[in-house]
Amino acid sequence: MISDGLRILRYAAASGFADFRTIYTVRTWITGWLFRVLCQVSFFALIGRLIDSPEYTEYLLIGNAVMIAAMESLFVVASTSWERWTGSVPLLIAAPASLALVLCGRSVQWLASGTASATLALFLLSPLFGVDLRLPMALVVIPLIALVGLSTYCFGLILGGLVLRADSLRNVVGNLTMLSLMAISGAQVPVSVWPDWLQALSAVLPVHHGLAAIRGVLSAEMGFTEVLMHVGMEAIVGTASLGVAILGFKRFAESGRRSGAIEFGS
Repeated sequence: MISDGLRILRYAAASGFADFRTIYTVRTWITGWLFRVLCQVSFFALIGRLIDSPEYTEYLLIGNAVMIAAMESLFVVASTSWERWTGSVPLLIAAPASLALVLCGRSVQWLASGTASATLALFLLSPLFGVDLRLPMALVVIPLIALVGLSTYCFGLILGGLVLRADSLRNVVGNLTMLSLMAISGAQVPVSVWPDWLQALSAVLPVHHGLAAIRGVLSAEMGFTEVLMHVGMEAIVGTASLGVAILGFKRFAESGRRSGAIEFGS
């Protein structure tokens, strides 16, 4: 059973990467997408330059570079709903395989691209803004960026399951989620500036703990145990999100089978 599940995930991921190759070539990904990412991160870092604060410049550059991994992982919200456009949802529900397995693997191309984009933005722009990443120790943050992307991807799967029921909201939901995470996760301002209830909300959402761990590694001001605690919390948030997403896809499939209301197009 485990081998069958892994095989389904592998084929679903292969399908997603095939879609990705129809959208981008290496050249268009670099000149189109990556250039846009670098401009976005630079825009926020320049705010620190504008107020003549090297510390805040570094804060904004690191936070917004890491947010790229989360932003691109949240594309899963929209791409999950694309399955209704293509008419594949009824076929997936009718198939003996789990709908959740297919949809969990179907959009992992965004996770891979987001991790690459965020990593390149951080390492390419840091020298331009005078941020010392303390190489080679800074290379430790690459898997942490991937963890942030993965936990956000799992959270995005929950939202993707919801927009399957109302696919016209896919972009609204994805963008509002991205902006909310950007605001309260510690990417733009310290989480401590927010009211207690927003701090508590941030603690159970993706990005916050992973970003805190990355800042701790890069600044060398956080002990190993504290970094590990934040890494563990980010992993817990991602795992819990994945569990909720799988349950949501299962209920969606069961509801579709009972009612026969899943159409072959949007």
